[in-house]
Amino acid sequence: MSASASPGRRLAAVGAILALIVGLVALGIAVGTAVEGSGDSKSAEPEPAASVSEGDPGGRQKMYDDLAKQTSRREKGDALAVGRADAPVVLVEYADYQCGFCGRFARETQPELIEKYVDEGVLRIEFRNFTIYGEDSERAARASWAAGQQGKFWELHDALYAKSRKGPALAEDKLVELARDSGVEDIDRFRRDMKSDAAKKALDRDQQEGYRLGVQSTPSFLVNGAPIAGAQPTATFTQAVDEAAGRARKSGGGK
Repeated sequence: MSASASPGRRLAAVGAILALIVGLVALGIAVGTAVEGSGDSKSAEPEPAASVSEGDPGGRQKMYDDLAKQTSRREKGDALAVGRADAPVVLVEYADYQCGFCGRFARETQPELIEKYVDEGVLRIEFRNFTIYGEDSERAARASWAAGQQGKFWELHDALYAKSRKGPALAEDKLVELARDSGVEDIDRFRRDMKSDAAKKALDRDQQEGYRLGVQSTPSFLVNGAPIAGAQPTATFTQAVDEAAGRARKSGGGK
């Protein structure tokens, strides 16, 4: 690959290789879909996950490291992220607000990861809006982004995932009500931000990144570039974070 290739083209190339390897080893993002409510659901059903440290065929770990550099934004002030920008481990999540398995991760696993790793400065979590269920999902994603403009992204994120919400439950008036309950103060601004070109641009950025990686279902995760598909048991994520933190320490990049 040419050294002058654009970041987007490099990401696309690495993502294509990643999708191929994932398909071969049943390890990562591009997984089969699971029926959840409707026959065409694209929520990733948890499947057995292999340790990312099991061997390293074809330089897979190097590929994961390269992928982490391309996808871990580490932008200071990113409203859709929690944790230190210089944390040794970054977990990137691609999710849809109508995805039941995404809700399971948000309710059952993410709070434990925040308490155990984020609060200790080991982990940073970066959320990506990857909508797969149409206009209602896009409206919810815009709402969460708009809440983030007033520092309330995670409050609305948690409210949206507190229970299953589909269709009419994600109408604009319902989202405004949730935003108000989540502490968003300027509701007029919230409405404007939801419908703004900036919101569209932010969602498109996340969506195109996921497409280039070969994301086909939600939730999909990268832990320092290593893929995890579906709302796996919490132990799967803690193992991945521990391994990534250990590698970071050995390379001099972690605590």
